[in-house]
Amino acid sequence: MGFLTPTPPPFEVEEWKRRPHLERIKALAQDWAVNGFGTPVAVYLLYVVKLILYAGGGLLVISATTSGLGGLGNLGDWWTEPIVFQKAVVWTMLWEILGLGAGSLPLTLRFSPMIGGFLYWLRPGTTRLPPWPDRVPLTRGTVRTPIDVGLYAAVIAWALYLLLTDGIADTTTVAGRLEPAAVGSLLIVLALLGLRDKVPFLASRAEIYGTLMVIFLFPLHNMIVAAQLVFVAIWWGAASSKLNHHFPFVVTVMISNTPWNRSRRVKSRLYRRHPEDLLPSSTGALVAHLGTAMEFTLPFILLASRGGTLGTIAAAGMIIFHLHILSTFPLAVPLEWNVFMIFGILFLFGHYGDVPLSTLDNPLLIAFLAVTCVGIPVLGNFRPDLVSFLPSMRYYAGNWATSQWLFRKDSGAEERLDRSMVKSAPIVVEQLADYYDRETAELLLAKGLAFRSMHSHGRALNGLLPRAVDDVEAYHVREGELVAGVVLGYNFGDGHFHDRRLLEAVQERCGFEPGELRVITLESQPAHDQRQRYRIYDAASGLVEEGWVRVADMVERQPWLDGSPFPTEAP
Repeated sequence: MGFLTPTPPPFEVEEWKRRPHLERIKALAQDWAVNGFGTPVAVYLLYVVKLILYAGGGLLVISATTSGLGGLGNLGDWWTEPIVFQKAVVWTMLWEILGLGAGSLPLTLRFSPMIGGFLYWLRPGTTRLPPWPDRVPLTRGTVRTPIDVGLYAAVIAWALYLLLTDGIADTTTVAGRLEPAAVGSLLIVLALLGLRDKVPFLASRAEIYGTLMVIFLFPLHNMIVAAQLVFVAIWWGAASSKLNHHFPFVVTVMISNTPWNRSRRVKSRLYRRHPEDLLPSSTGALVAHLGTAMEFTLPFILLASRGGTLGTIAAAGMIIFHLHILSTFPLAVPLEWNVFMIFGILFLFGHYGDVPLSTLDNPLLIAFLAVTCVGIPVLGNFRPDLVSFLPSMRYYAGNWATSQWLFRKDSGAEERLDRSMVKSAPIVVEQLADYYDRETAELLLAKGLAFRSMHSHGRALNGLLPRAVDDVEAYHVREGELVAGVVLGYNFGDGHFHDRRLLEAVQERCGFEPGELRVITLESQPAHDQRQRYRIYDAASGLVEEGWVRVADMVERQPWLDGSPFPTEAP
C-alpha cells in the first residue's frame, strides 16, 4: 500500500487480462482476501479529515448558535442539554443529504468529483426515482424538475433554520428545545421530496434521523426513552437480519480490507484454506456471530439495567462495537453514522440511562414507534422487494438486493450512457483515467467485482452471467452500484437504486439496441424463504428471464464457481 498509489496486484497484468472473466475474478479475490482493496493511505486520511470536520463542525455550530450553551471550552457543562442531541440529529441528517457522509469519496469509487448529493439534486435534468409513480399523483417521470430542486432546497433550508436558531423555552431545560413547528415543516418537505425521489430521501437516513425528529414533535419528557427505543430497534433489527448464511461472508471480506490489520497470515485465517478455498473459516464465522451476540445482548442490558455499573459496561461494549465498525472503513463508509451512534450512547444511555421507561407516555408516539421500529422492519424482511434495506434495518447483513450491468464493448454502449445522461460526474472508468492509466483503471473496477464475488450473492451474479449474455468477454461488466453513483449521484448498497426502474430511465435517454445493455438484478432473501429472486433484462426488449437461486448454492461455491454451472429454479 502506497501513500498515493494503490497496492499493485501480485500477478502480471498483461497475462491476467488474457484470462476468462471468472479466472480474472479468481486472481483478484485471492488477493483481496489478504490485501483488501489496496487503498492508498491518503484515502484513509481524507476520511479522517472528513470525520473531524463533521464532528468538530457540528459541535461548533451547535455551541455558537444556541443561547444558554457555552463555548467549546465548556463542552462538559452543556453537551447533556436536550437541544444538543436534537441539533446533532439535524446536523447529521443535513450532512448526509448533502452527500457528504456515506457513499462519498474514493472508497465508494467516487473520484472526480468525490461527492454526488447536492451536485445532482440541485441540478434540473438529472435522474430521479419516484418510489410509487403509479400510485401517488404528480410523481411520474424520471427527470428532475425545478419542483424537485425546490423541495430538496427546502429540506436544506429548514435544516439550516433549525441549526442556526435558538430553541423555544422549556421549563425542564436551560437551553430549551427545537421548535416543533419547524421540525414538522422539515419532515413535511422531506416526505414530499421522498415521494418525488426516493434517493435523497433514503440518503438522508430518514429511518434514523427522521424517526428521531418525529419524536421531537412530542412533549420533551418523552424524548429520552423514545430515542433509546429507536437505538435499540436499530441494533436489534440489524442483529436479527444477520441471523442468516450471508453474514460471515460480510465480516471476512470487511476485515480483509481493514487499514489496521496488515497481517496476511491473520487475514488468511478468516478463510478455510486460502487461496483455493475462500469460504469463511470457523474463525471468520465465530467473529461474525460474536458481533451479532453483542448486538442482541448489550442493548437489552442497556434497557433493563437503567444505568448503574452494568449499564455502564454495556454502554462501553456498544461504543467498542461501533468503534470497530468505524475502524474497518467499510466500503459504503457510513462513518458519520457510527460517530453519531457513539454520541447517542453516551447521551441516552450514559448521562440519561436512569430515566424511567414510564416517561414515554404518549400513545400516539408509542404507536408511531411500533410501526417504524417494528412493523416496517418486519415487512422489509419478509417482503424485501417492497422495502429498502435501510428502513428494514438490514445493515451489514449481507442480504442485499444488487445488480450487474453489462455494456457491449463494440457498440460503445457505456460511452453512450456517459454522453446521454445529465449528471455531474463521468462514468467511473473515466474518473479513474484522470489519476491512472486505462489499464489500472480497468483493474480497479475489476477489484470491485471481486469484492462483490466474495459475498454470497456475488456467487449468484457470477453464475447468472452466462444466462444474460452468450459471451461475457464481449461486455464490460460493471457493478450496479457504480452506475447508480454516476447516474443518480448516490449509492449505498441498495440494489433498488439500480434495478429495472433505473434501467428504464437510462433507456429513455440512451435508446440502446437489443443486446447492447443487459442487467442482472438479484433481490434480497426473504426471511421465510431460502431462495433469492433474479431477473435478467435487456434495455431494449425488457425482461429476458426470471427465476430463483438457492442460498445453499451460493454459500457453498467459491467466488469463481470452479467452472461448474450455477443452478436456477423457474419462477
